Amino acid sequence: MVGEDVRLHDTRRAFDGVAAEYDGPAGNNRVIQRMRDEMWRTLIGTFPAGCRLLDLGCGTGIDAAYLAGRGYSVLATDWSPAMVERTRSRLRELRLEDRATARVLGAHELDQLRGEQFDGIYSDLGPLNCVPDLAHTARSCAALLRPGGRMVASVIGRICPWEIAYYAVHGNWDRAFLRRQSDALAVPLEGGTVWTRYYNPRRFYEPFAGTFALSAYRGLRI
Repeated sequence: MVGEDVRLHDTRRAFDGVAAEYDGPAGNNRVIQRMRDEMWRTLIGTFPAGCRLLDLGCGTGIDAAYLAGRGYSVLATDWSPAMVERTRSRLRELRLEDRATARVLGAHELDQLRGEQFDGIYSDLGPLNCVPDLAHTARSCAALLRPGGRMVASVIGRICPWEIAYYAVHGNWDRAFLRRQSDALAVPLEGGTVWTRYYNPRRFYEPFAGTFALSAYRGLRI
């Protein structure tokens, strides 16, 4: 059994190790950028212009920079110090430091923001899949939102047809159905390990049910 502290530090080291090459100027690849574009449309349609947003798992800062460039005030957070430095560099290059700041802070550490208030919270492309206690994070998010505030998250799902098909063709049945496991899984990333949980909509919402009301969900790029 691998302890949660070890898993968190494995995940941090893995993302630190790939931060320098993780994203290009416009994103990781065309498919991911199309998903990101859809997320952006959702965020802009959800949050009023000019409001204050909290970014959970900002990565290299593409989302934070995009939203800051459109008039939002953003606090971008990530558990990986190297990713946060990439975000800060991006914000400096785009001269957006007056609209967005970046801080080393995991989604499991949001109690450190106690007393601050945000109009909205978002997490894009799976950072919440790496959170060890999603119910704790949900409560922390609820405490940070102003009345009427909303949260938008995109997470990695349990069903990926192309992945199942690819590994099935190669006879790797364990890998084909790996996402069906409920516990955190060790996912390799360029020689490192990212501890990841996969969710269907119901399982992801369960930890939030006590503090949030679900308004909608859908698949990206389906």
